[in-house]
Amino acid sequence: MNRRFTLEILDTITDPGKPGRPNEDRFGFNDCAAFVLDGATGLGDRQFMGGFGSDAAWIAEFAASRLSERLDGSIDPAAVLRQISSEARSAFLTAAGDQPRYAWPLCSLTALRATDAGFQYFGLGDSCLYVLHDDGTSDFLIPIPGAYEWEQQQAARHIARLGGIGLIRGDQTDPVTLEELRRGRALQNTPDGITWTFGIVPEAADHIFRCDVPLRGGGAYAILCSDGLADLVALYKAYDAPGLVRQAMDKGLPSLVEELRRLERETDPEGLTFPRFKQSDDTTAVLLRLTDQAASSASSAAVVGT
Repeated sequence: MNRRFTLEILDTITDPGKPGRPNEDRFGFNDCAAFVLDGATGLGDRQFMGGFGSDAAWIAEFAASRLSERLDGSIDPAAVLRQISSEARSAFLTAAGDQPRYAWPLCSLTALRATDAGFQYFGLGDSCLYVLHDDGTSDFLIPIPGAYEWEQQQAARHIARLGGIGLIRGDQTDPVTLEELRRGRALQNTPDGITWTFGIVPEAADHIFRCDVPLRGGGAYAILCSDGLADLVALYKAYDAPGLVRQAMDKGLPSLVEELRRLERETDPEGLTFPRFKQSDDTTAVLLRLTDQAASSASSAAVVGT
């Protein structure tokens, strides 16, 4: 079927933050959509869903496999997410029984799809989209504006109290930080909280952020990514939004992950300069080419007629 608006996958990458630990990120795509899911590190006392390394990896995989099959250019994404979340809730509660809300698995979602009317972005949580249009302008889209700055502030408090990431071997070994994280996690996907993510709360689908992404100049390159890769812009300030996309276009996504790992593990392994809860985070990204075929055809016709 001929489509006016097309989405092409140019490159993908997913890389665990630490060797030997499960990668809790996932990505997926089909002929009209692409997405990235970032599982939130579990805060419970044990794992309930076997076979994936963690409950966070399970929920990300559960969503990714079903979104690839069900998401198209016309269906309401909220309806798709609500149904998948209902299925995930049933599976988790059957296996885990009654658990505190902070132990419920969840993940962020960033997604882009081509519809008959153009490109539509939607998401939940703190994964994001960078767009570099053919006219040189750029966009940055995230369901929770200010999420990265807020997390950096919380991590800075944590680092100041404990003296560095290496000294504490991860945020969950500190009872004060763990209690704060559990309190915040329990408020997610509730009317009393401010954060909506994908997980086992179907009504979170009613709170997805969505917007149109009009192309400027007839086309664009874009990166869908988890917050791991976004740290190159938001935390380390190694790139601005258009610079990140250009680097991916010129050198490939692996070059960005290599640079990120150097910053995390060599430049600032303790998080003293760039505060964060983990030395290295799982990192996933999809590089896309977005095209308006009508605009491209018009541009070609103008060149031929000149």
